[in-house]
Amino acid sequence: MNQLAFIGLGNMGGGMAHRLLDQGHRLTVFNRTSAKAKPLVEAGAVLADSPEGAAEGQHVVLLSLSDERAVEEVLFGRVVPVLAPGALVVDTSTVSPGYARDAAGRLSAQGLRRVEACVVGNPFQAREGALRVYVSGDEDDFAEVRPVLDALGTQVLHLGPPGTATSMKLVLNLLLGAQVAALSEAIAYGVASGLDRTQLITSISDSGFSSVVMKFRAALMKENRYEPAFFRADLMEKDIDIATTAAHTAGLTLPVLDTVLARFHAVVAAGDGAKDAAVIAEHQA
Repeated sequence: MNQLAFIGLGNMGGGMAHRLLDQGHRLTVFNRTSAKAKPLVEAGAVLADSPEGAAEGQHVVLLSLSDERAVEEVLFGRVVPVLAPGALVVDTSTVSPGYARDAAGRLSAQGLRRVEACVVGNPFQAREGALRVYVSGDEDDFAEVRPVLDALGTQVLHLGPPGTATSMKLVLNLLLGAQVAALSEAIAYGVASGLDRTQLITSISDSGFSSVVMKFRAALMKENRYEPAFFRADLMEKDIDIATTAAHTAGLTLPVLDTVLARFHAVVAAGDGAKDAAVIAEHQA
């Protein structure tokens, strides 16, 4: 477990990679934008010039990629052919439960293993090893990489077979998206009613109606500070879309979350997808 490959060094991936270096792991890393790897290289990581260069011969590879398309391209298109026999892929990317199950089956058919490790938290918590990590997959595989996951999270919980960890992550992101959208609308109503915006947001944050995530986004809204993003609006849109699509396929109706999804569609369409999801407050009709 001391030698790892880490592919995908965005806000969360970069934070997790730093944490693993701090905990004594040796990392070979790759990111499409190589500049994001520079702080890790300065901290002791080895920079590869391609995903296959990072993964070649590795026994454990961690992924932190943006969506299913990226996982398909990087993992199955480039990484799988060069992995050591029996290698274990720890995938922290948020994909659909169906894709998670399919990916696990495809890897197994090639003698490889997959541990689904969905992380909940922000980049600061990733850097500090204070994430919550929801895991699914074979329990023996989970036990094998448990030291790595323990370095990343204060809570590491195995939920069951492939797809279950992803489902838990999506449930939590649905709640986050709904809270952020509702907060933006409540602020808009308060301001339209003549309340001072700053005082209003402070009152909401300090009230019993708030939560840790609402307080965090309220601070961003109060300061109109949406970059750098802690959770991009386009990734919020993607996760809500995945979850509501799966729900509709299962025969469930989610009218509140369908509306939230439409709100985030509008944010992304307006060109603010790379900003924090709290930017929805600037798109209130």
